[in-house]
Amino acid sequence: MGFTMGQVQSRRRVVVTGMGAITPLGLTVDEFWKNLIAGKSGVANITQFDASGYDTRIAAEVKGFDPVTFIDKKSVKRMDPFTHFALASAEMASADSGLNFEKENCDKIGVVFGSGIGGMWTYYHQSKELFTNGPHRLSPLFVPMMIADIASGYIAIRFGIKGPNYATTSACATASHAIADSMMLIERGDADIMFTGGSEASICPIGIGGFNAMKAISTRNDEPEKASRPFDAQRDGFVMGEGGSVLVLEELEHAKNRGAKIYAELAGFGLTSDAYHITAPAPGGDGAVRSMNLAIKDAGLQKEDIDYINAHGTSTPHNDKNETQAIKTLFGDYAYKLHVSSIKSMVGHLLGAAGGVEAIATIKSITDSVIPPTINYEFPDPDCDLNYVPNKAIQKTVNVAISNTFGFGGHNASLLFKKYTDNI
Repeated sequence: MGFTMGQVQSRRRVVVTGMGAITPLGLTVDEFWKNLIAGKSGVANITQFDASGYDTRIAAEVKGFDPVTFIDKKSVKRMDPFTHFALASAEMASADSGLNFEKENCDKIGVVFGSGIGGMWTYYHQSKELFTNGPHRLSPLFVPMMIADIASGYIAIRFGIKGPNYATTSACATASHAIADSMMLIERGDADIMFTGGSEASICPIGIGGFNAMKAISTRNDEPEKASRPFDAQRDGFVMGEGGSVLVLEELEHAKNRGAKIYAELAGFGLTSDAYHITAPAPGGDGAVRSMNLAIKDAGLQKEDIDYINAHGTSTPHNDKNETQAIKTLFGDYAYKLHVSSIKSMVGHLLGAAGGVEAIATIKSITDSVIPPTINYEFPDPDCDLNYVPNKAIQKTVNVAISNTFGFGGHNASLLFKKYTDNI
């Protein structure tokens, strides 16, 4: 929202006009969504390294992806996998949006794209090189391959985008923060179009080992496809996923003037901090209560307008209990009329990329009137007693939906999407 001479300008509306995704359930948005609503699991044994000596030997890996489909071979070797996912998603989102960059003012197009960790595979390989062969064997590309903002830079270079360009890093809330920042930049007139989202590629020895040391990830190795079970009484930790996604956000009048298709409107967001603990959520989900409430107020809506909440739903004991409590605290009795589900039951937890992929699932629930399920919901938890759309997708008109993401460090972000209408 911008200001001129002390007066608030009319708020510029922000819509979604393009989407692209690389996920454990598919290498396009359509394939991802088809498998999601079918209730398929993307979790299996880890194949990217020998995990036999690890407490956790399962993950939700991206399968069948060849970066050369989107990037030339020389450049592929100079990028970390998280950047491969970012550029592939951006290419698909750009094509989906129908943008013609030769006709656009690229000074008014920007990129805010994040990663919770950045080039962890690069860090791992280069650390081995350092300790094995010494500092003079480190690659001159080590730093630019590793840093979390490099994906944002590559997206801008690829399309000649010259507006605002930076990365967000806020653990599992990263991509949602990127989307919220992009909305603000469009609202205040600094950009007309934003490429935004997040990517992550941390299924590597140091990634799995680090989260094992925290006792944060599931060790249900004998049943990989059942390991991620948000809100279920037998959940024992999250399952790591990987991938990336890009949303093209656009100022409404700009989108209409070029005849763009509009998927949904990004009508509000809420950003809060727990200020409580580096990893544990605040008791009762206090930060989540406030972020969801702010998103609803930002959109100018009422709590009873919400049809669906795409939950953070990590499959950890603390998160699922606290998020449930947050929903009940904010919505009261109406909480039991809401539909709540977690797609992490199928794609795992994509860490910094989670908010973008889950935003796409939220948008598709609006456009297709289908709510994806929470699979592996078998044993009810008395602390988690809402309608989690257990095991099977349901047909339902969704006019307004919230996507929640919460990250280590106490970062909370709630995005509110609604069905696009030409009425304010």
